[in-house]
Amino acid sequence: MAQQQDARVSAVEERLAELGLALPEVVAPVAAYVPAVVSGDYVYTSGQLPMVGGELPAKGKVGSGAGAVSADAAKDLAATCALNALAAVKGVIGDLDRITRIVKVVGFVASEPDFTGQPAVINGASELLGKVFGEAGSHARSAVGVAVLPLDSPVEVELIAEFS
Repeated sequence: MAQQQDARVSAVEERLAELGLALPEVVAPVAAYVPAVVSGDYVYTSGQLPMVGGELPAKGKVGSGAGAVSADAAKDLAATCALNALAAVKGVIGDLDRITRIVKVVGFVASEPDFTGQPAVINGASELLGKVFGEAGSHARSAVGVAVLPLDSPVEVELIAEFS
């Protein structure tokens, strides 16, 4: 019986599949930290980069300068960050169906000095969470512009999720 439950695909993962997405493996930390921790009824993720298969699909600052990552591309990368955060959450609670609410999202955007579209970029993460969790995906949020992020990533997202 336990094997059947372990093989069960969660409703959250089914919604991801309907969106053409799959939950990735938990991204290995790039420094001295863990991907997520549980405290009480909450999971706190570390900042998640938009890693795909162990690689960053884009590097650099977001903006309009030569070689910059476009805001639209960065928005897609923020969604990838959120997907990686969900993988980290699953890694510590075992089943994403246990999530009762996404409480908070913090997004960082490596920005050119004149770029002010950080909220639109982090909408990539927020919109994905809304599609996956519905009303339970509505959350408080910060979108912050920074000079540089680890590995020259354009975006980084962390979240806090409540679970039962």
